[in-house]
Amino acid sequence: MKFTLSWLKEHLDTTATVDEVVEAMVMAGLEVEHVENPAAKLAQFTVAKVVEAVQHPNADRLRVCQVDTVDGRKEIVCGASNARAGLTTIYAPIGAFVPGSGITLEARPVRGVVSNGMLCSAAELETASESEGIVELPDTLAVGVSAAEAFGLEAVIDFEVTPNRPDWLGVVGIARDLAAAGLGKLKDPSVAPVPGKFPETLEIRVDGDACPVFAGRLIRGVKNGPSPAWLQRKLIAVGLRPISALVDITNLMSYDRCRPLHVYDAAKLAGGFIEARLGRDGEKLEALDGKTYEITPEVCVIADGSGAIGLGGVMGGESTKVSETTTDVFVESAYFDPIRTAQTGRSLGITSDAQYRFARGVDTGFVVPGLEMATRLILDICGGEPSEVRVAGQIPAPPAAIAFDRAYVKKLAGLNVEGARIDKILTDLGFEVRGEMVTPPTWRRDVQGKADLVEEVARIEGFASLPSEPLPEMPRAVGGVLTVRQTRMRNARRALAARGYAEAVTWSFMRTDWARLFGGGDEKLRLTNPIASDLDCMRPSILPNLIDAAARNARRGFEDAAFFEVGPTFKGDEPADQLTVVAALIAPHPPRRWDGAQEDPLFALKADLMALLDEMGAPPLQVMQGQASPWWHPGRSARLQLGPKNVVAEFGELHPRVLKDMDAEGPILAFELDLGAIPEPKRKPTKTKPALALSALMPLSRDFAFLVASDTPAGELVRPILGADKGLIADARVFDVYQGKGVPEGQKSLAVEVTIQPTEKTLTDAEIEALSARIVAAAEKAVGAKLRS
Repeated sequence: MKFTLSWLKEHLDTTATVDEVVEAMVMAGLEVEHVENPAAKLAQFTVAKVVEAVQHPNADRLRVCQVDTVDGRKEIVCGASNARAGLTTIYAPIGAFVPGSGITLEARPVRGVVSNGMLCSAAELETASESEGIVELPDTLAVGVSAAEAFGLEAVIDFEVTPNRPDWLGVVGIARDLAAAGLGKLKDPSVAPVPGKFPETLEIRVDGDACPVFAGRLIRGVKNGPSPAWLQRKLIAVGLRPISALVDITNLMSYDRCRPLHVYDAAKLAGGFIEARLGRDGEKLEALDGKTYEITPEVCVIADGSGAIGLGGVMGGESTKVSETTTDVFVESAYFDPIRTAQTGRSLGITSDAQYRFARGVDTGFVVPGLEMATRLILDICGGEPSEVRVAGQIPAPPAAIAFDRAYVKKLAGLNVEGARIDKILTDLGFEVRGEMVTPPTWRRDVQGKADLVEEVARIEGFASLPSEPLPEMPRAVGGVLTVRQTRMRNARRALAARGYAEAVTWSFMRTDWARLFGGGDEKLRLTNPIASDLDCMRPSILPNLIDAAARNARRGFEDAAFFEVGPTFKGDEPADQLTVVAALIAPHPPRRWDGAQEDPLFALKADLMALLDEMGAPPLQVMQGQASPWWHPGRSARLQLGPKNVVAEFGELHPRVLKDMDAEGPILAFELDLGAIPEPKRKPTKTKPALALSALMPLSRDFAFLVASDTPAGELVRPILGADKGLIADARVFDVYQGKGVPEGQKSLAVEVTIQPTEKTLTDAEIEALSARIVAAAEKAVGAKLRS
């Protein structure tokens, strides 16, 4: 919403400057976005008079002018053809920045004659897009008058209107709030009725649904043409293009009183009636924007005997628009349902000034007064003779009175405001105060309770008046500020970022068909009002979103992706069904090698997962192959669990079928870890770390090759070996797997390197052999392993 200071002063008796108005608006809760002040841009430019203009001695197209300026008489070289003695124009001194040319003036010779300034054109001052010669102004202007004043330019204030305050979409609404804030006195906004000269013969009908009330009147004998200069200046200042007097008057009413109107060429109306009704299937309308719209039964239309001639509260139609030949005009002033008007704008893709205002709810009490005010403007500018006003339908009832205890202001806002001051604020804002009952005005339907009344008092009294009191000191939470889950989330982000993964933040919802690929898609998790048609289901897993991100990167030439995300997944619609998950994904595309040798990225992914679990403080987990979810590759995936019912993580290569359904190129490897499945560590009795124990003795290693069943996981062999002697065995690592000649069918050979760390003394051969025997016995007991000969 834009307005100028002079426009505001038509409704507000004040001497405030633009800066004071802006400050008062901000304090009253209006969000000022921008102030365009041409006076500041043209501050160095003033009116000057050319006393003498003679031919330049060294140039045919230049003149040397003697000019009376605010700085005294100056000699200025000018190349404009209209530079002549007696001309009143605009002068720019040395050092001024000329906005239209982007130069800063300097005193320098022009063909041997020093120019002590510049005489400016309208284009150089950016008051016109193009111009011929320097500015020519009325001779009545005195030397030294500012250029902004000479051109009639003034500051334009642009502010954001919140959806609950449609009254701010009219300048009178802004003036009312500023008057209540003490910036001046509100001038009487009432409208005197214009008596009709003859009965209205055009029948008006409403359906009572989309349009509760419709008022109109005929004005005969008008003369439509360009609107007066004062009206054009107002519209141009707020960014509107003048069209004709009749149309400009309706635009003025929208910005001045937030009262959208429409005018019809009465000679083009058919059937002897005009009505506001819901649309009908098959109807079409060619609107004023040049587009043809398909009408549906959900849209409010204005119609006559020929069918739809306008979109109610949105835009008029081409068939009945006024022109220079219009002599009889029908003026519409109606109230359209805000919700239906907003839906019409969205469904048809139209945003007009009228739709913007009706969708927020205009003043229901100004339907007929707005028609009277527009009538007076039309008669004054275009002439004519008005009919009597005809009204169809019922004006919506005014807002209900609210019981209001003045002490509630102190209780809710903490402000010490006397009752008389509270009543004055509310009265100045248009509220009717009668004892303990306060009735909101018809333009303030957003006020629906006593808390809203307190807000009105607080913002007008000034938010700076609110008491400043420190919040009570809160005791620190026992055990730290972050919960275990929050700490783990933070640590997971740091750990994966340190291992080269890039963090992604994706939607918590996805396509239903993708959700079904990962065990989701339940109707309970479908969104009723999704933000997009392909984001209609809460995600059962983070992996589809990461796969989609990796696929998009690959299509743009970035194939070797490594992403992770920490966030929620949803197994159902109950609070306990929301899990906090860490998911990571790699799409390995290593560079080609001359020898064709490639490392298996699955083991690198597993190492990252194990490092993350170690960071989370997870206990030893069982590795179960062949039991992962169906979206994993059955031969290249596994799950980590504490038991059959407590699955901590799944990892491996994603199934090619799933990737194909998601239009993603494989291979893609990933893991997904449920943070809630990791048991919280037991609280230790002391925070002191145990003393670091390092052995001064050299470690030694022994290699063992065991024959085990071919389906035995390596982890099930390593675990009993580590437990054979926890005091001496520091580590056990599988370094070779072999199946083939020399190994019985159905078995495989696992080679394990065992690191032995003596702590008290160097081990003898006998002690080492005894330890080796215990290792072999533990492996045989756990998985039936036999030492390979």
